[in-house]
Amino acid sequence: MKNYLNFETEIKTLEEELEKLKDPYDQSGLSEVDTKKISKMQIELDEKIKSIYSNLDPWQTTMVARHEDRPKSNFFIENLFDDFIPLSGDRHYGEDKSVLTGFAKFNNQSVLVIGQEKGDNLNDRIKRNFGMMRPEGYRKVIRLMTLADKFKIPIILFIDTPGAYPGVGAEERGQAEAIAKSIECCMSLKVPTIAIVIGEGGSGGAIALASSNKVIMLENAIYSVISPEGCATILWRDPKKMLDAAKAMKLSAKDLLNLGVIDEIITEPVGGAHRDRDFILKNIKNSIFKNLNDLKDLSKDEIINQRKNKFLSIGRSGGFVRQSTDEGSLSMKTSFVTDIKKRIYTLKKELIIFGFLAFLFFILYYFL
Repeated sequence: MKNYLNFETEIKTLEEELEKLKDPYDQSGLSEVDTKKISKMQIELDEKIKSIYSNLDPWQTTMVARHEDRPKSNFFIENLFDDFIPLSGDRHYGEDKSVLTGFAKFNNQSVLVIGQEKGDNLNDRIKRNFGMMRPEGYRKVIRLMTLADKFKIPIILFIDTPGAYPGVGAEERGQAEAIAKSIECCMSLKVPTIAIVIGEGGSGGAIALASSNKVIMLENAIYSVISPEGCATILWRDPKKMLDAAKAMKLSAKDLLNLGVIDEIITEPVGGAHRDRDFILKNIKNSIFKNLNDLKDLSKDEIINQRKNKFLSIGRSGGFVRQSTDEGSLSMKTSFVTDIKKRIYTLKKELIIFGFLAFLFFILYYFL
């Protein structure tokens, strides 16, 4: 049974009519299939899907990113990689089933694969905690990324989470510290890392894994510091204003590419990734292959600097330096007058002493 979003009612109606036309049986028995009518209806359906999906607003894009039928990390891991060997546990507390981790082969190259997993049905979603990672999940990821770094194995990450789990137990076990350590680990890795946002990229729960050399998004994915509902609740005390919040947050792939937050957009089939899984598999595979090739010849220092500069340059076009190989060199561009004022303030003590000596010399010269 297909699941439809609230703006897809016309699509649902057309698809139901098309299925009836394709059915060789009617209430009275065997009927003749009208191929011409089917072809005409199919063209009408395709045009309707294209028309709707070419004009999605940010909130509709959010709904597509959360679509129940949208392919999840487990699907991509099973179909893009060979010889996947799952690894579990953080060696401190336990296992977190909301994140899949393991080593695999991609085009005969060893890679570490990490994927936040929401689950495909209710029972699976409960088991996976709806993709919300706990501290043990981040610590498991840190353990395996460190292992991959040791053996010079590239890392591929699939991001799909509404955010880190905010439960009491997670906070007691150091959720914030685990997220911070995960970001620190990501930024210090000496191997290429590629993060792909396949659905939701929610807040610190996503950035803890997406601090990568390349950050890529599927066309209808979202990536933001908070959900539109959460933003609307905080700003306007009204979660129903999520459309206004979604517009203001610039959470779509197109907006984030323009802002320099991500590096690439992977095209989805018309109507979303769930409508043609082979299409999206092919595009993701091509993107991973291309980006691994782009990064493979970089030295360890070049990999670290490329990743660091990528994040340091975000949002710095309005007065900040764009590139920096040294974090300490970050500074605001200042005007000539401001620069003179700063120099005067820095040399204030020396100027006072110089002024006093000049005054004393003038007095002595005048009276003598």
